[in-house]
Amino acid sequence: MEYYLWVKWAHILSATIMFGTGLGTAFYLFTANRSGNVQAIAVVSHWVVKADTWFTTPAVIIQPISGALMLYWAGFPLQSLWVWLSLLLYAVAGVCWLPVLWLQLKMRDMAQVAAQTSTALPERYWRYEKGWTALGFPAFGGLIVVYWLMVHKPF
Repeated sequence: MEYYLWVKWAHILSATIMFGTGLGTAFYLFTANRSGNVQAIAVVSHWVVKADTWFTTPAVIIQPISGALMLYWAGFPLQSLWVWLSLLLYAVAGVCWLPVLWLQLKMRDMAQVAAQTSTALPERYWRYEKGWTALGFPAFGGLIVVYWLMVHKPF
């Protein structure tokens, strides 16, 4: 029982870090992009990539491991619909998140070059930004539903 509570604590903490860091970094990069200030975009995109590396990535790894352990220890049936829906939505979020990581790296690099050379961001940056923004909605929406399923375990 003691291990279960520690794993549950790690699961809740990593879920909070994953969602909070994701939402926070998305907010700051989204608003920096809206400012049009190349220097601000370069700085914010630099830190967004670091935050995803330092915080979001470990949390994304901890989530399924801790979740699987808790399912096993608590004796929840793997056939439960809420388990499968949670896994499906987590996978959807992951499928959205992986290209977001790539886009963020490319956007960061373009913003740094533009800031260093005092030039405007290239059109490609704004195409990437549209894709980055669009991928965020299903990822965040899916995770909100996963949180609801984890708390309520409705079926």
